[in-house]
Amino acid sequence: MGIFPDIFTEMAVLLLFAALVGALGAHFHQPLIVAFIAVGILAGPSVLGWVSADDEVDLLAKLGISLLLFVVGLKLDLHIIRTMGPVALTVGLGQILITGILGYLIALALGMASIPALYVAVALSFSSTIIIVKLLSDRREVDTLYGRITLGILIVQDLVVVLAMISLHALASAHSGALASPEATSATHQFLNVLLKGTAFLAVVALAMRYVLPPLLHLLSRSQELLVLFGIAWAVALAATGDMLGFSKEVGAFIAGVSLASTPYRDVLGARLVSLRDFLLVFFFLDLGAGLNLGLLGAQIKPALLFSIFVLIGKPLIVLSIMGLLGYRRRTSFLSGLTLAQISEFSLILAALGHSLGHIDDETTGLITLVGLLTISASSYMIIYSHPFYDRLARFLRIFERRHPAREADQPIPIEDSVPQVILFGVGRYGVGIAHVLRERGCHVRTVSYDPQQVRTGDPMGYPVLYGDAEDPEFISTLPLDRTQWVVSTVRDNRVSQILIHSLKHHGYAGHIAVTAARIAEVAALEHLGADIVLLPFTDAVHDAADRLLGQVSPNLP
Repeated sequence: MGIFPDIFTEMAVLLLFAALVGALGAHFHQPLIVAFIAVGILAGPSVLGWVSADDEVDLLAKLGISLLLFVVGLKLDLHIIRTMGPVALTVGLGQILITGILGYLIALALGMASIPALYVAVALSFSSTIIIVKLLSDRREVDTLYGRITLGILIVQDLVVVLAMISLHALASAHSGALASPEATSATHQFLNVLLKGTAFLAVVALAMRYVLPPLLHLLSRSQELLVLFGIAWAVALAATGDMLGFSKEVGAFIAGVSLASTPYRDVLGARLVSLRDFLLVFFFLDLGAGLNLGLLGAQIKPALLFSIFVLIGKPLIVLSIMGLLGYRRRTSFLSGLTLAQISEFSLILAALGHSLGHIDDETTGLITLVGLLTISASSYMIIYSHPFYDRLARFLRIFERRHPAREADQPIPIEDSVPQVILFGVGRYGVGIAHVLRERGCHVRTVSYDPQQVRTGDPMGYPVLYGDAEDPEFISTLPLDRTQWVVSTVRDNRVSQILIHSLKHHGYAGHIAVTAARIAEVAALEHLGADIVLLPFTDAVHDAADRLLGQVSPNLP
């Protein structure tokens, strides 16, 4: 029992403390991730001892992780995954191998025994999926080329972690002399077992994508509450399934998102889940900080600093070198490498596993923990300021770029190609008519509707319709506003028009806005809010008809 009378009070105090420290960090322009980890350390057993509801905090943290990877998966359709797969596999495996070898040699040079050195080397090889994806999502750079490559590398790393943990269990059994046990008889058998389970898992998900999910989502989309509830349930269910089959929860949740990424409901799902995801992730960072045992860290400061420098500088250079050889430009390679400059939360789990198996002692566990704390904190700043870092270092990075880096010219970037010139809300007769004329004149128009039936069938001209709500500010934030020239609403509802204009301005939209009014009296207020054009369907039609008639009438007639 903790110092608080019940779990609810403990949670209330933790959230208030996190909000206060987070506000303090934001005031001094510090990453919220670092602030929340600091809250976990301060509230954990090493300092104040406030955290006693470990199971509850851990459960909320796992839900947050599942939603984070689910939302990321929603942004990646199968075409992008096929495109990014080869480079992610090459860079991911190459980085793990080189980092592991160099880390092992450094550990041996510091006088460590072979087994502890191996644990340290493995721990240094992986990067934090949660930290990276959270920061990329906040910066809206998951959809960039380097963001997709980084995400692919992280998925490769997560799969390697699964194999590493299987190997450790087999090694533990062999080391204890239980060579006849199922764990030690054949690690290859375990690998094949995981592979078969994974193949079956993907096959079932693929069948669901083809035959089950489209009609089910269409049915659920009649209520956004049900749609969001299903999204959460699907993410958590596949995360739990992946965990039961021997994969990480991250991989299962990511596959859940990918399975819905090609549906027209993905943007609404992603937008509605962002706030819940961010709230639950607070518990992940609290749990991470509270799990750090500061009592083990004091004697490991010097080697931890050396390993941290290797991770913060060496890992980006390794990624730069591999991607440069593959033909990528230095900017893409640098941003991808800088993003990976920390060790993973899985590294801490591996260290705890090794300690429980008797492979490493308290000092080695403390060393890995301290490296995790230092690199996660430092890399948060590096990712946030990655573009200014590149601007300062660009001239020194030419050696990592081929003379003719043609690889990126071969990479399709559908986000750029599919950016519409006009985003049009409302697919009634008036909206469809406007979209048809604009398309006839060469404009790329993306139509958006809140009606599931229109989303399912497309508009009358055969074009696909995106599912979305003009009144949802989070959905507005998912649109490519920085490269869209016009946002048009043909919804004749003054309140909807006002909310849409406000949301667009709030998200920094600098293009043109056209909304539709039902009465002339509403025009002035909408123009004052920021509408460039206010459409009046009936009035405009009357004037157009009169102009056409006058064009056929002799001016000499009375």
